[in-house]
Amino acid sequence: MATTSRNQTASSSLGGAVRKLSRPQIVWASLLLAMTVMTGLLSLMTGAPSGLTLTPAASAVSGEPGDWLQGVLAPVENIEGPKWDGIVIHHSASIQGSLDSITRQHELQGLAGLGYHFIIGNGNGADDGELLVGYRWSQQLPGAHVAGPLSEQYNATKIGICLVGDGDSRSFTPDQMSTLMQIVRGLQDEYGIAHGAVELHRDVASTSSPGRFFPQTSFEQGLLHASR
Repeated sequence: MATTSRNQTASSSLGGAVRKLSRPQIVWASLLLAMTVMTGLLSLMTGAPSGLTLTPAASAVSGEPGDWLQGVLAPVENIEGPKWDGIVIHHSASIQGSLDSITRQHELQGLAGLGYHFIIGNGNGADDGELLVGYRWSQQLPGAHVAGPLSEQYNATKIGICLVGDGDSRSFTPDQMSTLMQIVRGLQDEYGIAHGAVELHRDVASTSSPGRFFPQTSFEQGLLHASR
């Protein structure tokens, strides 16, 4: 009897809670539930969202160099990949961009997903200074970020890093440059990449990327100072 009484009390309480909802609230709650179910069904039918593969296509990285570098390198420790011996720095040539939007752009150009290994946001599409890790890095795959005569050689062994922004029309943000400096130094230390092997896109292809406003001199001086 005690159990029955408790069940009746719980049922009565639940019924009271439901009755407190107005008719419009019930309608909206039902609509939200239906939309959630449909979203789940569509995900099952179409596969992973754009920009995602069997492993996460992007992750935000922040904090001190030791902290985020460990997070960047941890997923690839047990994956056999290319012997990285250089880094190429690009810009997106657009004032905004996210991993998904740049991925879609690359797919429209005929690439199998994002061509870069890393993207650094500028606050428009991704947080300012946010490091996004592409699937080519997560899965230790060659890049697709350099075109022209040197494309095969460079894409096979060079790490592609893209700054969101148009370096031909404006400067990159201080947070972007700070993240760039940290990720480049971290990768240099991890893979023994020499300063001379950290190149701008315009050094290896017929392009102005990463743009005339990229602070090449101060960036190179920063790398040298950090290594002392």
